[in-house]
Amino acid sequence: MDEKAQAQLRRFNDAFDTYANDITDARQRDHFRNTFRLVRANYVVEVDDKKLIDDALKGIDELDPKPKAGAVEPSVLVEAALDGMLAGLDPHSSYLNPDEYREMKISNKGEFGGLGIEVRMKDDLILVINPIEDTPAFRAGVKSGDLITHLNGKAVKGMTLSDGVKIMRGRPGQSITITIQREGVAPFDVDIIRAVIHVRSVRWRLENDIGYIRVQSFTEQVEDKLDEAAAKIFAEAQAANISLQGMILDLRGNPGGLLDQALFVSDAFLQGGEIVSVRERNPRNERIYMAEPGDLSRGLPLVVLINEGSASASEIVAGALKDHGRAVIMGRRSFGKGSVQTIQPLPAEGALRLTIARYFAPSGHTIQARGVLPDIVIKRAPPKDGEEPLEIRREEDLSAVLTGDTIPDKAITASVDAQSCPDVSSKEGDLELGCALTYLHAGSAQKFLVSLSPKM
Repeated sequence: MDEKAQAQLRRFNDAFDTYANDITDARQRDHFRNTFRLVRANYVVEVDDKKLIDDALKGIDELDPKPKAGAVEPSVLVEAALDGMLAGLDPHSSYLNPDEYREMKISNKGEFGGLGIEVRMKDDLILVINPIEDTPAFRAGVKSGDLITHLNGKAVKGMTLSDGVKIMRGRPGQSITITIQREGVAPFDVDIIRAVIHVRSVRWRLENDIGYIRVQSFTEQVEDKLDEAAAKIFAEAQAANISLQGMILDLRGNPGGLLDQALFVSDAFLQGGEIVSVRERNPRNERIYMAEPGDLSRGLPLVVLINEGSASASEIVAGALKDHGRAVIMGRRSFGKGSVQTIQPLPAEGALRLTIARYFAPSGHTIQARGVLPDIVIKRAPPKDGEEPLEIRREEDLSAVLTGDTIPDKAITASVDAQSCPDVSSKEGDLELGCALTYLHAGSAQKFLVSLSPKM
């Protein structure tokens, strides 16, 4: 490191010497220095050394309880500094302590014991991002946007996310009581019996003469399960003497996951061409991923459903299929997470999740902070009487967000109200899916729009 970086690092060392209860702990001191060096070298854009250390010192200052001279465990001090330093970069870079790193690896496997909810911290409470279908939490009525305030009567405030996850996970068959704060109603308790959670990353069914595939998240299981889903759709259609008219790939609410799985899903429907490019700080490190011949949908017309909850890997798939004209994208503009994170285990403990690059669609524009714009926008239905309007947050609304680009998007083909979509799917009330089915049966955007017009 150059002298400027060394000077900034001395500011951290001064804080360590002030607050640590063991200033001889060289392991923790080196832990911070090594991570600082990795961030400087590999972050997607060059970052000022002073900012990195300012954010690290802010993390120490925000310890609860407030740090006192000579009273803080070195590991606690360094974790707070790393949390602060990484949080100041962007919403997706973070330090994973050993427990958090272990939880992340379990989640990526797609199977674990617990309740079946995806969560993060918000205002010192646990926010439910998404209840996983066919899990105890889903069946108990837990909803996206719910805030968990207590676990078995113990207040969540003051816990870390890792603490909360530890309590929620446990032996299958054991019950847990969670207290939920939901907009418009008084806080209430929900009793849930833990189970082994098998995340069904891919679901499928026949919607009469349309094959329907839902990819819920891009875990390690997706490649095998997608192949299986397509094979079963064609086999079931053949057994019923049904001539398939199209396929629907449902990515609504899919938060993303593993890049290699997104590449496989994109390639599964493309005969060739660029899927996505990954551009780091150093232009020489650009990687371009290409599709190979072969289409598991056998060339059938394809509709991809997305919404503001479709992020990251979902946006890679939607962007590639849109730019190559392979699919019609329907729904609402996606979340806009177009940044690439690597998980690097650290020599001392834990791991570094660091944003190192941006994704670029085949058209040349980045997904970051702009998302994928549908060809046909389906406007969200207004809230029912007594319901609060849903708060929509995308990447661009987060703090310290990386910027995207200003390349104009291709104009949308049409925009329709969700209420105009026919309720024709096997899942009652899924009007967006009804519009996708109607489009495939209509065969073109013009005929689709005519079919939605009121009959006189």
